[in-house]
Amino acid sequence: MAAATLETSTKELNRQIGLTTAGNQFLTFQLGDELYGVDILRVQEIKGYTTVTKIPNTPSHIKGVLNLRGTIVPIIELRTKFGMPTIDYTMFTVIVVVVVQEKIMGLVVDAVSDVLDIDRKDIQPPPEFGTKVDVSFINGIGKSGDKLIALLDMDRLLTNGDMQEAALAAATDSKG
Repeated sequence: MAAATLETSTKELNRQIGLTTAGNQFLTFQLGDELYGVDILRVQEIKGYTTVTKIPNTPSHIKGVLNLRGTIVPIIELRTKFGMPTIDYTMFTVIVVVVVQEKIMGLVVDAVSDVLDIDRKDIQPPPEFGTKVDVSFINGIGKSGDKLIALLDMDRLLTNGDMQEAALAAATDSKG
């Protein structure tokens, strides 16, 4: 009982002084040498890479679909989405299953790194590169130790066009 009271008091004190862990935990993953992070509350699970079913006539970054316990999940290859060169998958390649705009999607990443608590004071707005470079899908740049992590806005990363293509791919596979 005393431990629960202490925990409640600590949470209340943190709330009063403006500290909160809500929205500050990020699953970080690698694409090449770069670190990216996604809000941990968006992550449903991390799954080792398995073969996906390719769907014809989809954009190159839509890898295909996967049957995840009866749910057809569209799989997006982030390297291709970001215009990075493709690589052979390794034993570290995983699919991060996330919720985007109330839909379940899978993201192929090179490797998962950590779950990090990044204090709001350690998150800077994304840099501005002018109109030629779209950084609207980056919520900010987080700093953890000497590492910089691009924090992704999942709702902006996968555009409505991506979502429609992915939904079409999933619907096509579920009919087949």
